[in-house]
Amino acid sequence: MKCRYSLSGILLSAWFCCCFSCGAPASGDASWEVYRGDKQSSGYSSLNQINKTNVNRLAAAWTYRSGDAREGNRSAIQCNPVIVGSVMYVTSPKLKLIALNAKDGKEIWRFDPFENEEATGVNRGVTYWENNSDKRIFFSAGPYLYAVNAESGLVISSFGEEGRIDLRKGLGRDPSRLAVWATSPGIIYRDILVMGTALGEGYDAAPGFVRGYNVVTGKTEWTFHTIPQPGEFGYETWEEDAWREAGGVNAWAGMSLDEKTGTVFLPLGSPAFDFYGGNRKGDNLFGNCLVALNALTGERKWHYQLVHHDLWDYDLPAPPTLLTVKKDGKTIQAVAQTTKMGMVFLFDRNTGEPVFPIEERPVPQSTLLGEQASATQPFPLKPAPFVRQHFSESAITNISESSHAYVKEIITNAKMGPMYTPPNTAGVVQFPGTRGGAEWGGASVDKTTGILYVNANEIPMLFKMRPVVLADDALSKGQQVYTLNNCTMCHGADRKGTEAFPALFRLNKKYKPSEIAKLLQSGKGQMPAYPNLSDDERTTLITYLLSDTIIASQFQTASSDRHRYVHDGWNVLTDKDGYPGVKPPWGTLNAIDLNKGEILWKIPLGEYPKLLEKGIPVTGTQNLGGPVITAGGLLIIGATRDEKLRIFDKDNGDLLWEYKLPAGGYATPATYMIDGKQYIVIAAGGGGKLGTPSADMYIAFALKER
Repeated sequence: MKCRYSLSGILLSAWFCCCFSCGAPASGDASWEVYRGDKQSSGYSSLNQINKTNVNRLAAAWTYRSGDAREGNRSAIQCNPVIVGSVMYVTSPKLKLIALNAKDGKEIWRFDPFENEEATGVNRGVTYWENNSDKRIFFSAGPYLYAVNAESGLVISSFGEEGRIDLRKGLGRDPSRLAVWATSPGIIYRDILVMGTALGEGYDAAPGFVRGYNVVTGKTEWTFHTIPQPGEFGYETWEEDAWREAGGVNAWAGMSLDEKTGTVFLPLGSPAFDFYGGNRKGDNLFGNCLVALNALTGERKWHYQLVHHDLWDYDLPAPPTLLTVKKDGKTIQAVAQTTKMGMVFLFDRNTGEPVFPIEERPVPQSTLLGEQASATQPFPLKPAPFVRQHFSESAITNISESSHAYVKEIITNAKMGPMYTPPNTAGVVQFPGTRGGAEWGGASVDKTTGILYVNANEIPMLFKMRPVVLADDALSKGQQVYTLNNCTMCHGADRKGTEAFPALFRLNKKYKPSEIAKLLQSGKGQMPAYPNLSDDERTTLITYLLSDTIIASQFQTASSDRHRYVHDGWNVLTDKDGYPGVKPPWGTLNAIDLNKGEILWKIPLGEYPKLLEKGIPVTGTQNLGGPVITAGGLLIIGATRDEKLRIFDKDNGDLLWEYKLPAGGYATPATYMIDGKQYIVIAAGGGGKLGTPSADMYIAFALKER
């Protein structure tokens, strides 16, 4: 296996001596050595050089460009940098692993895992580990987990198979037919690296088993079956033998760790397919569960299911946050899980007991053939939801009469109602939508107060379910492959594209069949590979993609017990100008006191300049990427569609400073100190689901000299 690296004018041997041999790395949070700041996933720093009194002196200190943003604004950077001593580890739009001098942003080395192949996917960060002189970066790209020497950028060949682990292996199915990768970094306890995965979300998705790997050898030390097998806890919550075919239930969002007790906390996703469960009847443990495991053995300590039999893609979207709260005179070591539903579930992290009561409430039932929705869903009594959870005609956007009328017309036949209204064939307004509430940026907490801070989306989606086509001709079979493999989610049921993804009409004008076949095998950018397809399925899919014909959906048979539905795409409900179809706010920033279970303040996050010019108050925007909290009294966040980095007073939400980034900062910032100077750094990669221009930059800020 090869490694590409450069030294950017710095002699390697001299750099090693200066940075690694002549001085120990900074301790504590003078560095930012773990994804989201620490293993508790707190997003908190005790640095206070930059504070409320001087934040107005903040200015750009350096900018780094990786040089590999994708054409057509089809790339993003979601990476939260890891800083160890004076070295920063980041990833690029095309998933190169790069080491930078954290003081000036100069490149030290880079590792390209794809060599001459097409890069696919996104990466939110890396995992650092050291034992004396052995310093490693664990980094995921494609279906592989790599161990890279932190000093040289060279693959450590003694790890796994020539320096990498194939994440598709060990799942009990043919690895060559599975789509498995990792977007979020793992977490290390002693010599165990705990890894989750991201998966396809179609009917043939891989299972999301969580593995513990030996950090030195790469050997699998344990496997936690997130879809229980016979004799395992939770097996009875699925139909018999469902584990043989069921997929999903994966820890794609990362995890957190209590090092004192050796407990790793897993936020698990929903079973596949996300919006129809007629083939997976039951509550489906451990889908949508917060699970506490023994990090050394993988044994379950406790779990709590936050959504039963998920039909809304309400995965647990971010690592849970570990914190200490005080309630009724008692100090509780707690774990807080934010959700796409806009709720915070708070538990005693040692016992799994809820800190505030959680009640099961009746919810609407499904009308789809073969579906058996759960009769109830859990709702915490405190804190109150930090987003709205009901859609009605009175909630339709009011930014103008024409916008209101346009949205009202679109949803004339759609069902509106409470949050857990199941999908149907007429259409349902899902609110909150699949992008939150909370998203993968997650929450941060002030360790000194027990106050949690979380940014949120309030963006409705319009979902309509369709039965799967069943026919014998190649064109109809191709459409069936298209729908069953979730191509509809990004490109729409009619191949007309969605908000951030292109239409797939008239591909015969652009691609040859062999070129499409290659894309299906390897993936490209945000499009994953489809190794699950047989040769016949791939051929019929290509036939369909190269045609200009759309075929009406039809059921397999009316009496079939294997009904299959798909939805018609990630259709954000918007007005004619593309603004969300609900009354503002559309994005918010929230402070929640978890000692009392009370929301302290809420403000809109982000703005649309064109609406401000019309006299419409700040609405907030859709946002992706989380906040950082500091002892200097600051809340630091990018995330917004208006491409700004902002700093707020964490006590009251007042805006203290803002900076227009060259591209959207859809990532979580980091803060660190070198040679007595505090820096704030954020990826400015743009693109992604928000569809703004892509870039390839990291920008660091520090205080200007007086």
